[in-house]
Amino acid sequence: MEMVNEAETKSEAWELARELVRIDSSDPGAYEKEIGEFVYGWLRGRILEAGLEADERDEAGVGAESRPESACGGVAGNCKDAAESAESGAGRGAEGRASRGEVAAADRKNGKILLCRREALPGRYNVMARIPGEKPGPALTFICHMDTVMLGDGWDEARPALGAVTENGRLYGRGACDMKSGLACALTAFSGILKKVGQGVRPVRPLVFIGTVDEEDFMRGVEAAIRWGWATKRDWYLDTEPTDGQIQVAHKGRLWFELTMEGITAHASNPWKGADAIAAMAEAVSLIRRRIKDCPAHHDLGISTVTFGQIEGGYRPYVVPDCCRVWIDMRLVPPTDTAAAKRIMDEAVRTAEAEIPGVKGSYVVTGDRPYVEKDDQSPLLAALRRAALGVTGREAEVGSFNGYTDTAVIAGTLGNKNCMSYGPGSLELAHKPNESVPFEDVRRCGKVLGRLAEDVVFGN
Repeated sequence: MEMVNEAETKSEAWELARELVRIDSSDPGAYEKEIGEFVYGWLRGRILEAGLEADERDEAGVGAESRPESACGGVAGNCKDAAESAESGAGRGAEGRASRGEVAAADRKNGKILLCRREALPGRYNVMARIPGEKPGPALTFICHMDTVMLGDGWDEARPALGAVTENGRLYGRGACDMKSGLACALTAFSGILKKVGQGVRPVRPLVFIGTVDEEDFMRGVEAAIRWGWATKRDWYLDTEPTDGQIQVAHKGRLWFELTMEGITAHASNPWKGADAIAAMAEAVSLIRRRIKDCPAHHDLGISTVTFGQIEGGYRPYVVPDCCRVWIDMRLVPPTDTAAAKRIMDEAVRTAEAEIPGVKGSYVVTGDRPYVEKDDQSPLLAALRRAALGVTGREAEVGSFNGYTDTAVIAGTLGNKNCMSYGPGSLELAHKPNESVPFEDVRRCGKVLGRLAEDVVFGN
């Protein structure tokens, strides 16, 4: 490996990433309390350093559903309500109940930088900051999750999970690439715009930062942001997940099932007196695998896949099992959708019941995220490609994201076609021991995000 002089690896984003990695925000584990307070305080400090005034809206101790509207604005109810509100132009969130034109006028008059913290889950707060623009939008929004997966085992002794060790131009630690280095890039890009605004440069369009909770679990942080109106159909959203230098704009759908087979217990010496739930589940699993394998591929997203991530059943080797349950993760590409997957599950249940008389099968959907296809006409995609070209001197490859991100939730829920990912590091290193990110990636991403923000906010 090429040796990199530590003096050469100095940048605000790099140093901030090291600070963030040292904070335990594992999920499950310590969660986001400490890192959320750090990010909120960091933003407040940068606002004041720029000579600007923060309009702080801190909802400490207020539950996400404790009342219909908060000091930060927001819309009560489900995602559909939020989508309809945003589409009608009565956007809420940082904008309260005002229309977008009224919001722009209020922003110019107020001249303050909104800084808001709101409880998405008990004791777990999303953070939002907003630089107002002369025009109502669409706003450019950097949205970054603040949690990581569990710290886990297997770390080298010299590279502990919270050590933020730098070696040969790489930063090691939990969240180094997923996504604390990307979070650092977004924060420093936001700070760069604050400095220019503080120097008298007038922003044409708004710039927003959102830090979310719970992305590594059920993504309830971004769901809350949608529900409150922090995320709308009109605005532009960029997350900074690790993308290997690509701009990633499409996602497979993620569909979860819990499949149950109920049989009849009996002694294993007389199996004909019972109904083997595990044998029935084997029939169902085999059929599901075959049907998903036969689904058509997609030109951008590839093939649909299925994983049987967890299974339980039976209680003694010499007893015919009367129950078996399996948890299923499907990653679906067009045209295979939720309705098609349910038809496969129905067929699997019928086949299992026919093969093992006496067994009854059933399933429930425990998670349903629609696939997101690329929109070549997206203005955010065009702006991000220009920024990347300007910084790196070469065209950024446009691809798809193998997992599911906060921006995918916004795209899938609201039908927003200006949602994508661009961040430092490689997804292949995420969630593993000795997770790391190279300095050059952090430097590149920080510069690209800074260029993008300047181009969009100042109308370059």
